[in-house]
Amino acid sequence: MEENKIECKECNREFVKSGDLAMHNYAKHNIPKNNSTEEPKKSNKNLFWMIGIIITIILIYFLVSGKGLTGNATSGDVQKITLGFNSNYYPNTITVEAGKPVEITLDNSVRGCFRSFTIRDLGINYRSSNPEDTIKFTPTKKGTFIFACSMHMGTGTINVI
Repeated sequence: MEENKIECKECNREFVKSGDLAMHNYAKHNIPKNNSTEEPKKSNKNLFWMIGIIITIILIYFLVSGKGLTGNATSGDVQKITLGFNSNYYPNTITVEAGKPVEITLDNSVRGCFRSFTIRDLGINYRSSNPEDTIKFTPTKKGTFIFACSMHMGTGTINVI
């Protein structure tokens, strides 16, 4: 004796019991069980996608604008910056104001030739022998300039605004 099979109208899958079809429709097609009038559960996928998109937009904004991602700190009229090193100088982009004194300190992670710090376009060429040394200068021209070690193996960008 052949069993009567019930077919899902959405995907043409066959079921022996109507309860199995109802569970399938509820799980796979978001159709309420037992033809009730209850609302199908909304998927959390949309919420997660929206949160992910918002976070991505915020991250892109900070990466493009540079806000919050630079190593700038002002103390009075002096702009103090501490650079570290992990396969390159970090922060890799710094922003300072023209006409205000700048003090750059290279922390303990900066070693070897990377302690020979240069900003050629601003006339800066300094060998920092320890983290207590500071590279002091006052930028007078605005623009974007490359800073590097003496061998140009480690580099970064300084924006003078």
